Amino acid sequence: MIPAPRQLFNAAFSPQRYQEMLADINQQLPGQLDFRVAETPVFVPAELRDKLIRAGQDIIRVIQQPTFKQLTEGAIPDRQRVPNEDAHAEFLTFDFAVCRNNAGELEPQLIEMQGFPSLYAFQAYLPELFARHYPIADSVSPFIDVPDSDAYKAALRKLILADENPENVILLELFPERQKTRIDFALSKNYWGIEAVSLPDIRKRGRQLFYEKDGREIVIKRIYNRIIFDELARYPDLNPEFNLTDEVDVTWVGHPNWFFRISKYTLPLIFSEFAPPSYYLHELNTYPADLENYVLKPLFSFAGAGVRLHITASDLDALPDKHNYLLQRKVKYEPVVQSPDGLVKCEIRLLYIWPPTAPEPKLVAGLARLSRGEMIGVDFNKNMDWVGGTTPLFEK
Repeated sequence: MIPAPRQLFNAAFSPQRYQEMLADINQQLPGQLDFRVAETPVFVPAELRDKLIRAGQDIIRVIQQPTFKQLTEGAIPDRQRVPNEDAHAEFLTFDFAVCRNNAGELEPQLIEMQGFPSLYAFQAYLPELFARHYPIADSVSPFIDVPDSDAYKAALRKLILADENPENVILLELFPERQKTRIDFALSKNYWGIEAVSLPDIRKRGRQLFYEKDGREIVIKRIYNRIIFDELARYPDLNPEFNLTDEVDVTWVGHPNWFFRISKYTLPLIFSEFAPPSYYLHELNTYPADLENYVLKPLFSFAGAGVRLHITASDLDALPDKHNYLLQRKVKYEPVVQSPDGLVKCEIRLLYIWPPTAPEPKLVAGLARLSRGEMIGVDFNKNMDWVGGTTPLFEK
């Protein structure tokens, strides 16, 4: 989207060079990359960068309302409420489609949001990888409110570890070795010294939690949480010693309740020029007349599961549980990333951190995804090139 850096990159690109980059990842982190990394970064011009920042601020104003917790009490499902919730989310991620407005200008439009960490370590690693294999203009940076990679990693270290010994802090997942995002876990260990621990491996005695490392039992004081209840539900016979809803003496870094509070459930609360209208389905007395321009989303699902792009009034009437869905006006992704054989659609995720004592979140970096399919997700982009996860590089 910025012509000079794009031309510089594309002139240097070749399929062989891309394969060399992937081989470099596998050499450094063998067997850890389990999702498609796109061939290119996204070069974000200053005008779009500033609109993204404004869009994020519009959402943050809603989250900072004194009544926000009250408004989102219904977001937390029964029997999934975790005790000792903190005052605010420590991670915020907002997903925006890159679109074109009526004036012909590029603009972001909100797709989804999460109060949950998302590939924060990988987004420190990937820009460095691109810079090692391709010429990247000095006029762009992957970071926004931090100056460089060292400052970014230091800010995350402070948030995740606080003043604890790294071995008393764990990244909590369910079967981390099987997760598609496990490369991020490996990098989190490299950068901050924290182990990825599977929920069934945690031992509980009274209110204390422990894990085993090198034959030693180590007390857990802080949990950098990456578990999603959706996935836990797939293993009804798991019966771990520790359930997330237990009263225990740990500090959550990314409390699980915020995954629900800041989610699709929050979309109808957002009023911004950068947020398409969204409605709780059960609150609608009549459906929009142009229903073909709306998408149906389950409130309590993850990674695009259950999203329906083509719906009719009969489809909606047939739903027995309308309170579990929302309608969101469709946005039209504008193909903007120049590949060797045409333009590709793009989505940009803003990554924030919000330390416990900070008055407001800090926008530290981003994540981007490229798509040629009807939707952004992997299932809609199989057997295609110049698609997948990547990094946005913002004009300085």
